[in-house]
Amino acid sequence: MRGRAKPPAAPLPQRDGIDPVRLRLPEDPDGAWPTVRDHLLARFADAIGARRVDAMFAEGRFVSVRGPVSAEEPYAAGRYIWFHRDFAPEEPVPFPVGVVHRDEHLVVADKPHFLATTPRGRHITETAVARLRRELGLPALQPAHRLDRLTAGLVLFVVRPGERGAYQTMFRDRLVRKEYEAVAPYDPARAFPRTVRSRIVKERGIVAAREEPGEPNSESRIGLLEHREGLGRYRLLPATGRTHQLRVHMNGLGLPIVHDPLYPVVEAEGAPDDFSRPLQLLARVLEFTDPVTGEPRRFESGLRLSAWPDR
Repeated sequence: MRGRAKPPAAPLPQRDGIDPVRLRLPEDPDGAWPTVRDHLLARFADAIGARRVDAMFAEGRFVSVRGPVSAEEPYAAGRYIWFHRDFAPEEPVPFPVGVVHRDEHLVVADKPHFLATTPRGRHITETAVARLRRELGLPALQPAHRLDRLTAGLVLFVVRPGERGAYQTMFRDRLVRKEYEAVAPYDPARAFPRTVRSRIVKERGIVAAREEPGEPNSESRIGLLEHREGLGRYRLLPATGRTHQLRVHMNGLGLPIVHDPLYPVVEAEGAPDDFSRPLQLLARVLEFTDPVTGEPRRFESGLRLSAWPDR
């Protein structure tokens, strides 16, 4: 069986660092959609309303490789159509995205707390990838992995789309040494360094993960670097990459990371971010052998955790 042909290039440029949505019109064996408008109403009217769909047609917002698509055009299965979504207003994250390294293959960024890596949910234009595309003039930039929105530190982005798979595979196969730093309570009764292994479960629609009995699926090596005034500064080395793994493991030790809004207690969902209370977790080091160039790479964050000021 022959594979589907590669989609044509988008006829619309990015907007605010975000690609247009691409639709491929599906088969219509029953003839339910005589026109393109009929299909798009069936697809989007419940979400945005028939009036908005018609307004987007009137504004020329639906585009094919031949130009704007009119509402009355006959439906043709397999045709590609592009459009830009309407972005809801987003609260700006008042911290810059630092660039630790940039070359023809990679951009290594220092992502601030509160900024999502990629568009998701209510965070679209206020994301690290959208900002970097705009600020660096690199519209094809893509992340090789993801860092939790509340965690600050190093994220690796790929400049050339054709090389993204090699870097993603490197993360998938755990060929990257990741080192994190956290500030959490200090307990003299806890001996470090120690290795924590547990079974972490994260259910869709539930914001917090949990530990439960069973075969471990997560492992973290935790060391205490120093302590003062009831707090400790910890080095965290994850061997696996479960959702919220380091936060769950620190909480399981009775040492929840400072300003964590989920562990041990889930704070009210939907509350605005308090930029004065960032989660005290930082992705400090990425180290690996570059799968494209073969050279050893080591990058270190220039950020510091506010709960552990230099003295």
